[in-house]
Amino acid sequence: MPLATPLSPVTLSGHLVRLEPLAHAHLPGLQEAAADGRMWERWYTSVARPEDMAADIERRLAMQERGEMLAFTAVRREDDAVLGGTTFYDIDADVPRVSIGYTWNRESAHGTGTNPESKLLLMTHAFETFGVQCVRYETSWMNAQSRAAIERLGARRDGVLRADRRERTGSLRDTVVYSVLASEWPSVKDGLLHRLRNRVPAAPPE
Repeated sequence: MPLATPLSPVTLSGHLVRLEPLAHAHLPGLQEAAADGRMWERWYTSVARPEDMAADIERRLAMQERGEMLAFTAVRREDDAVLGGTTFYDIDADVPRVSIGYTWNRESAHGTGTNPESKLLLMTHAFETFGVQCVRYETSWMNAQSRAAIERLGARRDGVLRADRRERTGSLRDTVVYSVLASEWPSVKDGLLHRLRNRVPAAPPE
């Protein structure tokens, strides 16, 4: 069944992180998050400089209006600190299929479990609410850290697109494509839940 587009903004909440629809009100938090580790200097990210963040929000919201993207701001539930952003993009309504990407998080949040939980929230929504047949991930061949992270999610490598696009530096990029299919989702979900089990806060005593 075709996917209805544009995708409707929604808030997705986990134990560690809350994914809120991107809004202009997130500007100060996103600027602060980008400054944590000077994320715009990482060659493998597309993070805007703090002074360019307002224009970046406008650009993503315009793409969202055209049905090309659904953008989220990641917020840590513990203290409501903005961590970064992520999106659904490359939306194919007929398959249906979505890609998850343009993801970044402030440096101090790396390794805290917020990123895998964000992916769990996004894939759960994609498969169980949108009813997609495929969720796709892409990264640069040279970004070994990103490739390893995607593989830890349980995604399978589909192939490598040689000289697929240019990086911000102007160099040609080989793009590695991964995917999770609807038939694989139950086992991938179980794996992510198992991976996050020790990150979930203990329930208060009754």
